[in-house]
Amino acid sequence: MRIYICAVGRLRAGPEKTLIDDYLTRFDRSGRALGLGPARIVEVEDKKNAGMGAEAGLLRKALPKGAVICTLDERGKLLSSPDFANRLSSWRDSGRQDLALIIGGADGIDPSLRAEADFSLSFGKMVWPHMLVRVMLAEQIYRAATILSGSPYHRS
Repeated sequence: MRIYICAVGRLRAGPEKTLIDDYLTRFDRSGRALGLGPARIVEVEDKKNAGMGAEAGLLRKALPKGAVICTLDERGKLLSSPDFANRLSSWRDSGRQDLALIIGGADGIDPSLRAEADFSLSFGKMVWPHMLVRVMLAEQIYRAATILSGSPYHRS
């Protein structure tokens, strides 16, 4: 199952990009044997600053056809890392070819796009900067692969 992190905004060179690249490279190595990956970032940018509605339109165009759509939203479901790993494996085992994890812009994800999602995931009740959410999501994707493979990376 290919994984797409579809995000509003462009990530420039810096520590966040370095971390994301590292975690996704690790994931691609460990996930391959599990039928997971590759993972890639798809960035969209609303250059006209037209708001969440315009961002939602750009995100919809970036979504692979037939993908599982999972939004990252503070109103979403809180999962433990093992539960997230199990969710990924269940989508994979149900024959889904693509997973799109959506990170909105500064104002979040348009309600119409949130309503289209198959699942909504929360990293807690706090609101996180979307660039940090990318890092945390990349790490959790890698962690999920290590959990599914039985690697000692995840300790509970």
